[in-house]
Amino acid sequence: MRGLALTPQTRLSVSAVAAGALLLGALAVGSAFGGRIGLLMVVGGLLGMVLYHAAFGFTAAWRVFITERRGRGLRAQMVMLAIAVLLFFPALGAGSLFGTSVHGYVAPIGVSVLVGAFLFGLGMQLGGGCASGTLFTAGGGNARMLITLLFFVVGSLIGTAHFAWWQSLPAFRPTSLVTELGVGGGIAVSLVLFAAIAGFTVVMEKRRHGRLEQAPAIDVGNRRWLTGPWPLLAGAVALALLNFTTLALAGRPWGVTSAFALWGAKGFEFLGGDVSAWGYWQAPGNAAALRASVWGDITTVMNVGIMVGALVAASLAGRFAPNFRIPARSVLAAVIGGILLGYGARLAFGCNIGAYFGGIASGSLHGWLWLVAAFAGNMLGVKLRPFFFAGEAGRQPAAKSC
Repeated sequence: MRGLALTPQTRLSVSAVAAGALLLGALAVGSAFGGRIGLLMVVGGLLGMVLYHAAFGFTAAWRVFITERRGRGLRAQMVMLAIAVLLFFPALGAGSLFGTSVHGYVAPIGVSVLVGAFLFGLGMQLGGGCASGTLFTAGGGNARMLITLLFFVVGSLIGTAHFAWWQSLPAFRPTSLVTELGVGGGIAVSLVLFAAIAGFTVVMEKRRHGRLEQAPAIDVGNRRWLTGPWPLLAGAVALALLNFTTLALAGRPWGVTSAFALWGAKGFEFLGGDVSAWGYWQAPGNAAALRASVWGDITTVMNVGIMVGALVAASLAGRFAPNFRIPARSVLAAVIGGILLGYGARLAFGCNIGAYFGGIASGSLHGWLWLVAAFAGNMLGVKLRPFFFAGEAGRQPAAKSC
């Protein structure tokens, strides 16, 4: 079955219905579970629109640097992280933001993070996306990414079954730059590291190509803000600001994959299974989430918002056209990649959003370890891609924007 071509009128109708559903969903969730959760669904919708319109991804940016030494995407990530650190560290140092108690994602530094991040990085290239990339491309009409998402959930569930064993392996205590160096010291060290990474990409790109790649010219006037595309740097700034908004409303940074574990556990219990004895689900917060309604889970609500927001953006851009003709090897890559993504995220205390973006924005050293290990996993994944995506030289439309 080929892509479903939609007329302009139909696309407008789809976007209007999706936007309406997002707002009604936010009102319903807000009424049942509190206004902050309702607002966070809207924040999720905005994240989905930003991710889609700016084509802001991690998987493609890392692959392009590995294969072509083009670093524009990586440099945009450093801008995003720099803005986040400048916003987050003072709030985390104070312990509150606009009257709300806040905390960061600070996790132990050990074997679990190292292995989990490597597996996640490998899964990024096989699955065709990261955590945020899977959500916004699936919401934007990429049928293959629905397969990745399904097995992302499966892998997350398996990861919770093995979580206690992985946590028994050697690890250093959780360490935050904010607590160890203070707000100012933590910011200074972080900015130096971001600049060093950006500078390294510049050197490598100029060595390979002689000059830096020019960002495509984008007319940001008229209705471009509504229909896209947006400049990559605009996406970086918007994501940092929306993550900070999440911190203010939720009391912690943006996360994605804990919801996948919850969805998997709920589904497993619906089929007659029992996860309550697993170590991961005996932690007080996780046990409470398992007992409660899934719609009371902040991460779930934001994930749904991301997918709906991406649907709105894709419809407005005229690019919502699901294609269900997926080669068998591509399906296999989505299955394997999805499982690796889910499993790796549980071991590593998060994904490219919770561990990398949220972890580094929180000053956690595990976020930096995650970056190194996940990048190594991406390098292996890039080498394996031609087997699954033969004839496309390791590139495919599903991964361009994720």
